[in-house]
Amino acid sequence: MECSSEDSSDNTQKPDSNNNNNNQRVYFVPHRWWKDAQDAMPVDLDKKKGIVYASSPGSSYGPMKIINNIFSSDLVFNLQREEESRNILENGEVGVSGRDFALVSGDMWLQALKWHSDSKNATKDDKGFSATDTDMGDVYPLQLRLSVQRETNSFEVRISKKDNTVELYKRACKLFSVDSEMLRILDYSGHITLLFSDGENHVPTDFQRQSDQENLLELQVYGLSDSMRCREGKKDSGSASMKMNGTADCTRASSLTFCLGPGEAGSLGLTGLQNLGNTCFMNSSLQCLTHTPKLVDYFLEDYSREINSDNPLGMNGEIASAFGDLLRKLWAPGASPVAPRMFKSKLARFAPQFSGFNQHDSQELLAFLLDGLHEDLNRVKCKPYVEAKDGDGRPDEEVADEYWNYHLARNDSVIVDVCQGQYKSTLVCPVCRKVSVTFDPFMYLSLPLPSTTMRTMTLTVVSNTCDGMSQLSPYTISVPKHGKFEDLTRALSTACSLGPDEALLVAEVYNNRIIRFLEDPADSLSLIRDADKLVAYRFPKDNVDTPLVVFINQRMEEQYIYGKLAPNWKAFGIPVVASLCNIVNGSDLRNLYLKWFHPLQDLIEETLESCVVSERTEEVAEIEGVADSGSDTIVNGLDTPSDGEMEFYITDDKGTVKNSKILMNEPLTVNGGLNPLHVLVCWSEKQIKKYDTQLSSSLPEVCKSSFLAKRPQEPVSLYKCLETFLQEEPLGPEDMWYCPGCKNHRQASKKLDLWRLPEILVIHLKRFQYSRFMKNKLETLVDFPVDNLDLSSYITHGNQKSYHYTLYAISNHFGSMGGGHYTAFVHHGGDQWYDFDDSRVYPISKEKIKSSAAYVLFYRRVSEVLTERRE
Repeated sequence: MECSSEDSSDNTQKPDSNNNNNNQRVYFVPHRWWKDAQDAMPVDLDKKKGIVYASSPGSSYGPMKIINNIFSSDLVFNLQREEESRNILENGEVGVSGRDFALVSGDMWLQALKWHSDSKNATKDDKGFSATDTDMGDVYPLQLRLSVQRETNSFEVRISKKDNTVELYKRACKLFSVDSEMLRILDYSGHITLLFSDGENHVPTDFQRQSDQENLLELQVYGLSDSMRCREGKKDSGSASMKMNGTADCTRASSLTFCLGPGEAGSLGLTGLQNLGNTCFMNSSLQCLTHTPKLVDYFLEDYSREINSDNPLGMNGEIASAFGDLLRKLWAPGASPVAPRMFKSKLARFAPQFSGFNQHDSQELLAFLLDGLHEDLNRVKCKPYVEAKDGDGRPDEEVADEYWNYHLARNDSVIVDVCQGQYKSTLVCPVCRKVSVTFDPFMYLSLPLPSTTMRTMTLTVVSNTCDGMSQLSPYTISVPKHGKFEDLTRALSTACSLGPDEALLVAEVYNNRIIRFLEDPADSLSLIRDADKLVAYRFPKDNVDTPLVVFINQRMEEQYIYGKLAPNWKAFGIPVVASLCNIVNGSDLRNLYLKWFHPLQDLIEETLESCVVSERTEEVAEIEGVADSGSDTIVNGLDTPSDGEMEFYITDDKGTVKNSKILMNEPLTVNGGLNPLHVLVCWSEKQIKKYDTQLSSSLPEVCKSSFLAKRPQEPVSLYKCLETFLQEEPLGPEDMWYCPGCKNHRQASKKLDLWRLPEILVIHLKRFQYSRFMKNKLETLVDFPVDNLDLSSYITHGNQKSYHYTLYAISNHFGSMGGGHYTAFVHHGGDQWYDFDDSRVYPISKEKIKSSAAYVLFYRRVSEVLTERRE
């Protein structure tokens, strides 16, 4: 919080004022740290005396305050001037104990920091001494609310979760706890003391007045973090370098030496990471990477010579340096939990999407970090221009090596050496059948869960022949989510046992009318929504080329329109689709239609005789004053059929009544062509009571999301996920491929094959689903191998010694899509696994590492493991 001081005529001490933004801050530091520097400062700077404030429970810890704290989650205590609180102090001398702290201005903090810093850590600029990034990484803000209690010459201090992150609030509770031991604060800056001055003009601007009694102050806490204490503890011995699986008692690198006692090497690397506020996603990925054998050995040695600070695609080497420094802290002997503030600040600088304290995806962070480390450590200083060529019938081995050499010519780093593999990509144009083969590098494999690649669809199959009764049968099938319509018809044909002499005609029904026929086998299934209703009409293949007739059912309903009761024709039931075979006149058409419905009693003949054959054809007039009341209501000029009648009219595909009524005894003229004949059938109430029209009154939706959400998900093998990833599938409509053969964008089919596998294989399980309307997390349990992942049967080209891998780390996500928590399981030493839950690290049994929370799996090649064990 920036602040500035105002002129005052009294003698109250005020903070120094200059143009330096850092000087306008109030720093909260250990008093011993400040006192040591102050004693060594020049005499003119040593004149400032601190005003002592001691903590006292007082009324702030009365019964009412305790109740309020339970519900408000606020830490509340009193600060009282030393003169008024000497009677409750056991030691009246201002000391430098661990519970004594100092408030200093930014200028004073820099002066003390300069004294404590040596020549290696200090940097000079035109303005003089400035803090290093490491120093600023040990500073964190803390918001306090101060209320002046003038009658007791004290403050009430309130620290709330509303003003601070959860992690910072927890630190504040430990830092300012007054239950067991009193703390004292010495104000050298004069900011707190100003609050006792009379008049509002004396309130400094770094205080944001929330009310007449309460002021908000931001402190910059320095020198009280775990990373600070860890660094100070290693000041004499420097940073560390050792082999991850080494057994030497003392190993040396260019920057430092670690000498390990008996059994001490077994605890190396078992160091947690503090949660800075929703940074568990970052901690999880970092723990997995900092326990990757090749990377540990690399960053514990002198990696600085390979930093490429001139790479325009890199981060000036800062990401690599921050990661290397963090890894060394985690692998230091006897290290306490590390606060990765410096790494977090670098991450936020180069990847703003990870700034702040919101929850993020550990895999997205991992992808950015691997790419950032690669570019910062890329040994290629000047990348040559290379143009990849298509295979064009050449041997795959030749094309693959060519692509790989092109890749290495521009990319050469420890990440490429350890983590990058190569897969073969084959695209086939659905029109000209052009085949394109390329070989692309990969850093990790993102495997879909089988349930995410398949889609469950429900359709109603109608059996409708020229001489048989019709039946409705719903079928639920599974089709590829990005499949084509031919996949649907193939699966549905199998489900309904379609005969070799039969065919299916699929239509979409909306408001009891057919709005389209799905006939193009190349159409994408993404065009079918979950809320759509589909009907598949079953026909003999001999009748495929026969003209079709579509019957739209209507019944008379009365409803109030503009305050008057008016008749309206309304569509109901499923449209009837039949072949116009041997249909001569209107009577034949009526008989064909009535075969669709099952009579409630044996009155078919009586029904046929009761149908009045009308000899007249009349113009259809619109009912005056009656408007269309909705998309599912048809208003027309038909007379209401008398009891027992069923009338047939020629209409269009939308059910709008035309000018002609079909006469039973007159020939029926059917125009040739592909368009079906649409007939409107008007039912009387007497006919509706005679026939079972409820059978066709409703259709199931393609997919009921609520039903699918409740289905239990069965465990799936990791091999099944890999097979799903490698199977051929059509590209989505948004990923159209430009075919060089037909010179157009096509929805080609794509097939991936593994060609070259890396030493470290990272497998990402795609648990999170995103769409325009919903977000979802799949809790499917993936059964993954721990000791022997055998990929020999999935590799296309046998060019390696071993295709066996062993698991050494897992990034887990527990909870739902909207929240949750990330942890890491890491194999460390012998056959022991450890659970890294932010700052907490504890053993976990091997049997418990498999769970539905497994999100990212880290494997290393078995041959490497065996070699290290022999060493």
